[in-house]
Amino acid sequence: MKRYLDDRVKADLAHKMVFLTGPRQVGKTTLSRQLIAQHGGQYLNYDVPADRALILNQRWSPQTPLLVLDEIHKMPDWKAWLKGVVDGKAATQQLLVTGSARMDTFRQSGESLAGRFFGLRLHPISVREWCEQTGATPDAALTHLLERGGFPEPCLAPDNEQAERWRRQYFDGLVRNDVLEFSRIQEVNAIRLFAQMLRSRVGSPLSLASMARDLAVSPVTLKKYLDILEALYIVFVVRPFHDNIARATLQTPKVYFYDTGLVEGDEGLRFENLVATALLKQVQWQHDVQGKEAGLHYIRTKDGAEVDFALSDKNQLTQLVECKLSDEKPHRALQRFALEKAPVQAVQVVRHARHSYTLGDIQIAVAHEFLNGLAA
Repeated sequence: MKRYLDDRVKADLAHKMVFLTGPRQVGKTTLSRQLIAQHGGQYLNYDVPADRALILNQRWSPQTPLLVLDEIHKMPDWKAWLKGVVDGKAATQQLLVTGSARMDTFRQSGESLAGRFFGLRLHPISVREWCEQTGATPDAALTHLLERGGFPEPCLAPDNEQAERWRRQYFDGLVRNDVLEFSRIQEVNAIRLFAQMLRSRVGSPLSLASMARDLAVSPVTLKKYLDILEALYIVFVVRPFHDNIARATLQTPKVYFYDTGLVEGDEGLRFENLVATALLKQVQWQHDVQGKEAGLHYIRTKDGAEVDFALSDKNQLTQLVECKLSDEKPHRALQRFALEKAPVQAVQVVRHARHSYTLGDIQIAVAHEFLNGLAA
């Protein structure tokens, strides 16, 4: 299955090294191997002992047109090592570095790679992407993704049973194996329990202090656990919008899963999580590909008024988004902020609406049409 970043990766490789990151099993290796099949090259994975020896000794073919290095961020001082590789390789050789952890947080190194790479983040399959690649209608695509999530293997599985088997193994493997790269073995069970608790807290402002008491750890420790889950692309954090960015980072976050199938809750929670993943995918496409300073937030005031999502560009609000399963009556907080933040676009995205229309300052949007119209 062709992915939405295929052409962008090819174009960027012609100019610089490319960092391609994203959740485990989201399709990075498949994309890399397809590029090698089309243009020739060599794939080496630091997690594979035989490949690791080749990587450490730099014993790949200097004539290979495309060199793919996977998971090398697990190497001590990997940035300094990679800088040497980039500076010493042939000008005609393209270099693609892939990984399932955010490379800006993993094993920090003082060595700078600034100016030597393009960074791209690969996301799960969205409504638009599923429609483009399978010919499905947007409504059918949304129904399928709510049921299966957007990761390629469960999405393409022959039935729901196979999809659920994959998901159980995927979640267990993530917490058991990947978390060990960031933390001590004694912490793995606590992080696993924390991740399990988050599955039923999607979309609600997260009280780390309360959860820390339940887990018998300090809020500081729990914040570290959340940072680990975020760095491994298991969850992502949405913070309240504030004109002062520093203040926004201190306010209560909401947490969503990259895999909507991991959400424990009713259709409404899964729908909100799916919209969150779609908006994040668009925001990071705008950031990585178009160079925009795009952001994903939510809005919440001291008096409890809240709108699910707020999009920004250069820290200026551009769009408010409220998710509803079937309620087409404009959400009171959305109406309020549409007036207060005018001329910001305000959209109520309704899963089971029959058609889209405008009601005063609010756009009532059919969910599958809205999602199919996003940038990626």
